[in-house]
Formats: sequence, structure tokens, C-alpha cells
Amino acid sequence: MLENIIAATKQGATSVAGGGDTVALLKKAKRSAEKLSHVSTGGGASLELVEGKQLPGVVALSNKDEI
Repeated sequence: MLENIIAATKQGATSVAGGGDTVALLKKAKRSAEKLSHVSTGGGASLELVEGKQLPGVVALSNKDEI
């Protein structure tokens, strides 16, 4: 499945891997995280981002000019 995700990413798909276990899998499989669009150790936050939810840290950084 990982090889299919990497191949799809090469063809322009957006791939998101989240969670410490997923990062460990990439290391164990000797696959570079750079072959995916986004890799995060924050699994829950990655899921919320994919769901379209606003993440407080991202919102704060996005609004820094307004402060």
C-alpha cells in the first residue's frame, strides 16, 4: 500500500501520513518521508486537518499580522 501511495504522490496526488507509528513504519520500510506530501507525528491533528477542521496553532500563525 505504501508503494501505491508513493506512486500516486509522484503523479500529483496529495498524501498525508500522520502519527508516530506511521513515521516509524516509514523508517522501518526505509522509505523517505520526502516522497509523501505531508508527514506529521501528530496523528490526531493530521486527521483533524484532513477533516477540514481549523487547528488552533495554524489559526494563530495565520492571524499573526492581525495581532
